Parts: sequence; C-alpha cells; structure tokens
Amino acid sequence: MMSFTTCRKFFALPAIFLLLNTILTKAQNPTDAVKLSWLSGTPVMPTGVSWGVPWPQGKVKANTAFTLTADGKIMPLQSWDLAYWPDGSIKWTAFATVGDSTNKNVSLNAAPAKGMKSMAARTLVTDDGNTIHVNTGHLQCDIAKNGEILIPAITLNGKAIAKNGKLECILQNQSDADINTSAVKQRYSSNISNVVIEQIGPIRAVVRIEGNLKLSNGSRTLLPFIVRLYFYQNVDNIRILHTMIFDGDDQKDFIKGMGLTFSVPFREQLQNRHVRFSGEGEGIWAEPVQPLNGRRPSQYINDQAQGKLIPNVETVPENIKTLYHEMASWNDYKLVQSSADGFNIQKRTNGAGSWLDVNGGKRATGLAFVGDVTGGLAMSLKNFWQSYPAALEINDARTPEAKIHVWMWSPYSDAMDMRHYDTVAHSLDITYEDVQKGFSTPHGVARTSEIMIYPYTAIPDNQQLAANAAATNNTVLLTTTPQYLHSVGALGMWSLPDRSTKGKQWIEDQLDKAIAFYQGEIDRREWYGFWNYGDVMHSYDASRHTWKYDIGGFAWDNTELSTDIWLWYSYLRTGRADIFKMAEAMTRHTSEVDLYHLGPYAGLGSRHNVNHWGDGSKEVRESQAILRRFYYYLTTDERTGDIMHQSAMNADSGLAHVDPLREILPKDKYPTHARFGPDWVGLVGNWMTEWERTGDIKWKNKILVGVNDFTKMTYGFYSTKGKDGGMGYDPKTNHIYQIAPQDIGNLHLATLMGGMEMAYELTPILNNKDWNRMYLQYCSLYGAPEEEVKAAFGVSIKLGDSAGDYARQPGYAYYVTKDPKYAKRAWDEFLPSGQGRFGSGPNKFDSKLLNGPAVLKPLYEIRNVSTNGTSQWCLNAIELLQMAGDAMPEHNIAWDK
Repeated sequence: MMSFTTCRKFFALPAIFLLLNTILTKAQNPTDAVKLSWLSGTPVMPTGVSWGVPWPQGKVKANTAFTLTADGKIMPLQSWDLAYWPDGSIKWTAFATVGDSTNKNVSLNAAPAKGMKSMAARTLVTDDGNTIHVNTGHLQCDIAKNGEILIPAITLNGKAIAKNGKLECILQNQSDADINTSAVKQRYSSNISNVVIEQIGPIRAVVRIEGNLKLSNGSRTLLPFIVRLYFYQNVDNIRILHTMIFDGDDQKDFIKGMGLTFSVPFREQLQNRHVRFSGEGEGIWAEPVQPLNGRRPSQYINDQAQGKLIPNVETVPENIKTLYHEMASWNDYKLVQSSADGFNIQKRTNGAGSWLDVNGGKRATGLAFVGDVTGGLAMSLKNFWQSYPAALEINDARTPEAKIHVWMWSPYSDAMDMRHYDTVAHSLDITYEDVQKGFSTPHGVARTSEIMIYPYTAIPDNQQLAANAAATNNTVLLTTTPQYLHSVGALGMWSLPDRSTKGKQWIEDQLDKAIAFYQGEIDRREWYGFWNYGDVMHSYDASRHTWKYDIGGFAWDNTELSTDIWLWYSYLRTGRADIFKMAEAMTRHTSEVDLYHLGPYAGLGSRHNVNHWGDGSKEVRESQAILRRFYYYLTTDERTGDIMHQSAMNADSGLAHVDPLREILPKDKYPTHARFGPDWVGLVGNWMTEWERTGDIKWKNKILVGVNDFTKMTYGFYSTKGKDGGMGYDPKTNHIYQIAPQDIGNLHLATLMGGMEMAYELTPILNNKDWNRMYLQYCSLYGAPEEEVKAAFGVSIKLGDSAGDYARQPGYAYYVTKDPKYAKRAWDEFLPSGQGRFGSGPNKFDSKLLNGPAVLKPLYEIRNVSTNGTSQWCLNAIELLQMAGDAMPEHNIAWDK
C-alpha cells in the first residue's frame, strides 16, 4: 500500500498553485471607480443604505479614505471594515450613505476627492447614562436603557409624534385546536436587560437592545429578544430589526399575539384625526375617525377626505355643529392578514359595539398610520402577507392618545402552535425522518422581523404612504456589478452568464428555468407563513401532484444540499433583484428558524423535516457560516454577523453535546465524532469567516490543527470510516483522528453541503501546500477509476459516484492542473448521456400545466423534481462554466436535438 506521505509526490504539481495565482491575480485590475446601482430602483425619498464592496488582495489598506459620487457630485459616506486579507489589506469594506431619487450613476473611489473636506465630526448619538438620545437632524429618538419601554419618545421637527414604544406578547396555556377548551391568556411586555451603541458615526448609527418579555406581575420572563434600531443622517425614519428567540415549552406556551406598539398623541379634534392602511399593490385605505358625510353632508367632506384641516366644532354654524355631534366616530381599527391570500379591515365605535366589516383583499403590503392633521405615525412590517398571520391595529382613536400596533403574530388568529406534528416517531428508513426523544424541539429557534417607523408632521398623502410600504418591502441596497464581483473573485467560484455556444446557451436556459420554476412554486404552493417564509420544499410527490409536505424528512428543505448557495450564486452572476429577494428571504429563514440560538443545541441546526425543528439530526451543516456570508457581506447586516459569530463560538460545544454519528458509531475514546464533511469543513468555514472578519490568527490556527492531522493520516481526507465517513474529534483541541489506520471511505457530503464552495474561498487565503495537495487529491480521486485510486493509495476501491452532483470535483482538478482528462470526466458526469439520472431530454426544467378536477387549482409540475437535484445541478452548472467552460464539448444530446 502506498502511504499518503509517499503519494505526495504524485500531487506535488507546480500547477497546484495555479488556483492561488488565478484567484489573487486574475482580477481585471479594476479602476479606482467602482460603479454602483440601486437594487430595486432609486429610492423615492431620502433613504439610508448600507452595503459592502470587496477588494483584491493588497489593493485597499486600512484607513483608506473613500469618495462616493452620483453624477459627479459628492455624496455623504461612512465606511468600516468587514473583512481582511491575510496580508492585512481590506477584503470587504462596508459603506453607508443617504440617497434619494436624484442619486443616479453612483461611483465609489478608493481615494479621497481632490479638495474634499473631512466629514463633520458630529455624531448622531449621545448617552446621558439613563437614556440614549439620537438626533439625525429633523428626527429625535430617545432609547431607554432599562424598564419595559424601549423608545420613550419620537420627535420630528420639535413636535412629539409617538411615545412609549414597547414589545407586547399575549401568551396562552393551550392550543386553539380544541374549541372545547378555554385557554388562559396572559400579557407580557418587553423587559430591557442591556443596551449597546453598536455603531456611532456621522452618517449611520446602530443601537442594540437586548432583553426578554416579562409577565405583567413580574413572576415569569421568557422569549429573549434582540432589537436593533438603525438611524441615518437627515433621514426621518427608523429601521427596526426584531429577533425573537423561543425558549418556552412547546406543550404549554402558545403565543397568541406578538407585536410592537406605540402611543400617538392627538392635538386635534375627532374630525381632524385620520387612519390609513396599505392594501394591495399601491392601494391605500384612508378614512377620518369621524367622517362628516351623513344624510346632509357637510361642506367639509372633500377637504376632510384629503386630510386637510377643517374647523373645530365650536367655530362652525349650528346646523353643522349638530352634524359634528351626531355623526358616529370610530375608536378601533384592525387589518388582519389571516392567510397569504386574504386580509380584512374592520372598525368599531367602542368596546361595547360590534366590529364592522369595512373592506378586504388578498395581499396587504403591511402599513398602518394614525394621526391628525398636525402629524402622526406610520409603521410598516416587511413581508407582511408572506409572514401571515399578521395584523395592524389602531385603538383609542377617540381618546387623547391612540395606540398603534404592528402584530408580527396576529392575536386575531389561532395561537402559534410549535408542537411536533405527530406524537409518534416515523421510521428513518420509511420516511427519512429521524425523530428522537428530546430532539424535536423548537426551544432555541428564532425569528427576525423588520419594521419601519415613519413619523409625520402632517397627514401624508396616499402616494407617500404607498412609497413607504414599497420601501419597506423592497430592500434598499447599493450593489456593485456582477462583472466587478467576478473580477475580484468575491464569494467563491462562479461564472458570469455566457450564451456564446449552443451548449452554454442550453445551460443558461436551464438555470433560468430552474429559478423561474421555484419562484412560481413558492407562490403556487404558497410556501408562506411566519415560520415558513423563505424556505422551499425538499421532494415532490407526483402521485398526489404535491410536494411531500407531510412526509418526514422530505418536507421543508432546511438548507439541504446548499440551496442557499445556489440562490446566491444566481444573484451574484445576474444582479437580478427578484433573485436577491428570494435569497434574502431564504437566508433570513434558514439562519434563524433552522438554527438553535440558545439551549443544548446552540451552534447547531436541524435537518429537513415536516417541522423545521422536528428532525433528531442536529448538525453544523445547517449552521455553517458559508451559507450566510453572501447576505452579510453584501448588506452588512449585523444580525447575520451575530449568527455567524455564534456558530463559530458554539458549534464545537454543540458537537460535544450531540455526536452527529451517535447512531452509526459506538462511543469510544474520542470526545465525539465528525466527518471530513459536512462536519469538519462546516467548522472550517466558521473559523475562516471569523479569521477574515477579525484578523485574529487563532481562527486560522484552528484550521491548521486539522490540516496537520490529515497530513499524518493514511489516505488524507479519505481517511474515514466507511461510507458514512466517521472520524474521532475533540472539540476542545480541534484535533481530528483517523479511527483505524485502514479506514478509507466515501466523502460525498463534503461536496454536497457547501464544502466545495467553502474550499474555493479558503484555498487562496490559507495558502497552505498541505491543504492544496490534499484538496486537489480529494477532488481528483472522487469518482475516479479504481486504477487511479490504486495508483495513489495502493488500494483498489471506488471513492464516490461518477454522477452529475459531483462533476465540479474533477472540474476543480482541471481548473488547477489543466489536465484535459479531468475536464472530460467533469462534463461526462454532468451532461445528459441518454442513460444518466437526468435523462436525455433537452429541457430539464420544463414543467407541465395541471388543472381540472385532478388538482385543487391550476398548478405546474415537474414530475421527478427535487430541491436536492435542482440545487446541485445548478451549482455544478454555474461552477463548471467557470472552471472548465473552455473545455466544454461542442456536441451533446441535450442541445443537438
């Protein structure tokens, strides 16, 4: 048998360093001007925006001054470091500015403009010890540091607009499923434990509030929260990011309502008070609290409907005064989005009166306003209808102070039921479901919601409110071009769209159809809801013409086989806003709902299941940072940064608590077990991300501990036990062990679950000859003929399948060595052959329309579709075009027909 040490010479090719040279020097030496564009169109009103820009290694040093211009005019700019190259130069820079409809043709320069004066040192935030005060120019906001009130006051142009902003939760002790029971409801309010000014600067400020919800009598606290408040210079709105972590008992704690509420003081009489709700599209429902349109309408009805000031009751003629006194006024209003396809608006005069149905529709955009002609407050919840059941509510409009509520979970819907879908386990062999006692728990999962606060000093017109709702729902972002991102090698190995040959055109067509099919399925199958929005289903059941939503491990996808990365690569290469929205929603979901943020499984995630948290498999593959990096670096999102950091800090302790191979390998001398992939490579991605974000070499050293361990093993990365790839692992020291010297095994999950995409980013920054050699060996031998494996290892064995899912492994070997045999193997594995698993048809993602009595409603179907297959096919296509596009065959059954 040839030892691994002996076979080093086989892989010690000079071309092994081609990858490093390619990634670090192939960048097209971009000019100082980096062109930027608005993702969802230029903002209508002054809007704060934060975004990230990558740089080639060595180009941008620390403390570099930048200039942002629009049509040649300098824009305000604040910057901070997001990530570093190993040489200390900046890899990613974060920026913040304020833009509006006049800011077009935006460019960024890594140098100060000539004659440019330094930005004013004025800060947006001050802290007096008890309260944090924010002043953006026109807007002032007070933030409490203790108690139940998060935001004591919001003022605009010196006028008090809103006060007493706090979180509320209605909790009940039973499900609403049994109508014969009478649930006991209790009200909880926010309870602040810590407030931190995370960022303080002349353009952008961020304040983080942490706490939990406390019962009104103080006898119990639960549901930890993190609230971030975002402020921008001369911007009159506040962005709020709210994260709720569930730490209750899913058998006893049922959330009936959860929301954010403010009090809004009135200065005018009833006839000058107004309520607004946003409806479908740009639609706005608008009414005065007391409409003066009775049997004999007043002369003021048109002005009143437009929100203009009309006379007070004491100044009008007696006949009009009677109208004022006799017309009904309305105290309470609500808009309830009870499903993805239905909302209803109701109002009532008082608590003793009935609710009156007003109007309704399908999909409300999630904004409410209450105020009088001298000012008021609008609040808007992002992805309102997609995250049903949600509600907007206004109370006490007839009193001196109204209350406005944004309910992230509607109290007018069934209580949140987080119990597992069944009381018995279903066999792993039958349903692919791995339910184990104590593991199918939501304890520690989270949900993040985004709310915008818009104060006004007058009644906003309907067009303004529609613009507010649109700005909330369409992420405001400045983006660099796909060409620039590609030229600097940002975020892995991916290709730009290329239709220059019939074969490449065929691949691009399939990629477009795959995205379009899933976008359509999200809507057709209504993959919406508070805990579901952003995820997609795992496998399709053609017999029922439905996805396997109710079958064990075949239901929700939960990041299985790198669906997240497929979407982000698709966005990077196209710059399409619709794909960004899809990828953003998936990242928000999978990084919160599919992960554990506290408790014994903290740092780990849950495998695919009917309930997102229902599977007994708790692993690093779902929590790994490689899935989150795209969103973090492109948007600078602090919450995503927290999650990546927590994964790096907690995943090792999670593995110590939950052995990922506990059902396969017996307990032995090692603290726990791991596989090369997805476990160890998942940890490496976490450490790599912390290393580049902090510059702290300790994270690199964690990686090198394992790399050095593998160099001493018989078969490098293949030194694993059987097809499941078991190895010993010590979370405290980060050492990984070959269980027995003869162990050699299959490593398919190391490729399918983000390992390849992690390696693309790690290789150039680690710049380690042992890693380079072993990773090339891993890719070269996977699926290779047995004689090649025997030549390398002295063992006649087949290492992995020669299948399309793994085509990017020989593609990588070709990219590094330029040996044409690897390119041929890659394309032979990937392209249809007439006998392969994908068949011989030229239209892989063509769907068929279903209608009539066979289905509930008109649907489209691809009979053998699975998200595993789709994501892997698309990832291989995108990556192979980059790595081996120059060696693509001229002819194939797919496009020659």
